[in-house]
Amino acid sequence: MRFVLDTSIFVNPEVRKKFGDNPTEAMRTFLGYAGKLFGRVEFYMPPGIYREVMHFVDGEELLPDIELYIIKKPPNVHDIKIPAFVVYELIDDIRRRIDKGLRVAEKAVRESVIETEDVDKIIQKLRRNYRKALREGIVDSREDFELILLAKELDATIVSADVGILTWAQKMGVRWIDAANFREVLEGLSERLTEGKNL
Repeated sequence: MRFVLDTSIFVNPEVRKKFGDNPTEAMRTFLGYAGKLFGRVEFYMPPGIYREVMHFVDGEELLPDIELYIIKKPPNVHDIKIPAFVVYELIDDIRRRIDKGLRVAEKAVRESVIETEDVDKIIQKLRRNYRKALREGIVDSREDFELILLAKELDATIVSADVGILTWAQKMGVRWIDAANFREVLEGLSERLTEGKNL
């Protein structure tokens, strides 16, 4: 059994609180489960995601477990095949987002003409709404894309709280678990192992 882990497990406050109060504590709790499941379950991170996580946790405090239980592996980008329909869907999605972003910008311009003294507030609102229109629910970084490709290559399950990653994983036929449920999954796997059941 293989899992490919996203940064959101350890840094998203809503998800992380199931594991700990801060990223280092969350990682330590996760590594406790990984230790129990060692040899039966493998946990992977692409190098970009691993670097992101290491910005948030105290790596020295987590050695040697973090090196032992998390396998760092880039996807083999030269051999993974992506169905053409995924590219078509991505192009359509980007076009919809550009149109939506344009409407957000047009609305902000209209508001600035009417409320000339609140221009700074209007610009802040424009940035927030524009970012939401263009980035929410899409794979918007190489690290996110590497996560999906690695899971596809390994026939593994992605664990993430990022809606864009989960949406595109589903479109590409990759198994996924919402990171909000990951601790319960780890507890279930640990119990099965303790009871001598197959994972």
